[in-house]
Amino acid sequence: MRILLIEDDKSTSDYVAQGLTESGHVCDTLDDGQDGLFQATREKYDVIVVDRNLPGLDGLSLVKALRATGNRVPVLFLTAIGGVNDRVEGLEAGGDDYLVKPFSFAELLARVNALGRRPAISTEVTKLQVLDLELDLIQRVCRRGGKVLDLLPKEFALLEVLMRNKGRVVTRTMLLEQVWDFHFDPKTSVVETHISRLRAKIDKPFEVQLLQTVKNSGYSIHAPR
Repeated sequence: MRILLIEDDKSTSDYVAQGLTESGHVCDTLDDGQDGLFQATREKYDVIVVDRNLPGLDGLSLVKALRATGNRVPVLFLTAIGGVNDRVEGLEAGGDDYLVKPFSFAELLARVNALGRRPAISTEVTKLQVLDLELDLIQRVCRRGGKVLDLLPKEFALLEVLMRNKGRVVTRTMLLEQVWDFHFDPKTSVVETHISRLRAKIDKPFEVQLLQTVKNSGYSIHAPR
């Protein structure tokens, strides 16, 4: 999808844009409301993500003006203004969804995908399985080929995220957030180090390799075809 992000906080803008790009979207960024309105009316976007407090033109006025032109592109407000009345005001101004800062990138991505008419996948399970690799979420036990594998807590959490997204690429940004609760990029090799350790435990002793590195994208776990 093509997404327009209008956010004047550079760290937030960079973080969101990086995550959306890693997730396969095209993301244009602007930090001024007036410029954002001009861009939104000039170009075609699948989703617009907009802050409420913007220089030039505030987010509410931007969306009202956009709707006045007949443009029905889905809009997600991403803002620190989170009162009930504020949410109602945003939706009544023409917003389709409202997410309050601080936020989870995984939730942001799910909401963006939903607004872009891409169904989210959400399944409540107690056991995850890929080929002969099994993860028991209740007993917190990992097995492959019937053999119990000794995983550290972060390794277990990392594997859970990958297996919940079986067959799909999980980006580094998503892993940092969901496993380490980092809502920014700490510029360390923590993900790569843990992936290496996890691969040594779940793949190296076995003939079939399940954990794959997807160049310039992230990681994926799936049974080979």
